[in-house]
Amino acid sequence: MRLSKAWIIALRDFKIFRRQRYVWYSLIIFPVIISILFPTVIQLVAVRTGGLPAARITMLLDAFSMFFVIGAAFVPLSIATYTIVGEKVEKSLEPLLATPLTDGEILLGKTISAFIPTLVAMSIGGIIFQVGMDVVTFPMLNYYYFPNWTIAVILLILMPAAIIMSVEFSVIVSSRVNDVRSAMSFGIVMFLPFMGIYLASELGLITLDIITLLLIAGVIFVIDVILFFVSTTMFKREEILTKWK
Repeated sequence: MRLSKAWIIALRDFKIFRRQRYVWYSLIIFPVIISILFPTVIQLVAVRTGGLPAARITMLLDAFSMFFVIGAAFVPLSIATYTIVGEKVEKSLEPLLATPLTDGEILLGKTISAFIPTLVAMSIGGIIFQVGMDVVTFPMLNYYYFPNWTIAVILLILMPAAIIMSVEFSVIVSSRVNDVRSAMSFGIVMFLPFMGIYLASELGLITLDIITLLLIAGVIFVIDVILFFVSTTMFKREEILTKWK
């Protein structure tokens, strides 16, 4: 597998994405909402209740940070599903599959093309989120909560792992269905485990400390490796070229 060839595929997809308005919407809307909405919610609750206990604030900040992992599993769905199903519908996939590039190079290139925009968008959202939360919570905590090791693990380790898992799962689904809507419907399943982690933290079933987050990241990385091999096995260019209608 040649990374240089995979990068050529990624650059090709970047040019295509620039003409797809809904791709930009998916990249911008979710990070903006969570990076602005949550600080606003904390501010409104604090005003109405006369202030929140410090322990409650820090727990909320860690829990809200998990939404960047949830978003990492959700945001790339539209990009990843389009790269195969969308191109098939628009008759632009067949010329690519007819090239001498290997299946692994094609899949790696399409993974990169969905991974990088999502990572950049969610990282920018994470920076805005931290600044907004620090501004809102400083009067109550008397110190700046962010940045810290927890958000570092979430944004630098857990979030990229979640993006890769979402993209690879979308590739597997896209190789089995014939339209973008069906691929998106199946792909949405990917953010459910992360929503479950968030709910478990809110219910006090787990604590989102660094050790727990690293354990979760380790499990996701193992799943990423498994999904990569599954996706390369299930991606059959001859079947796509001859049987997709």
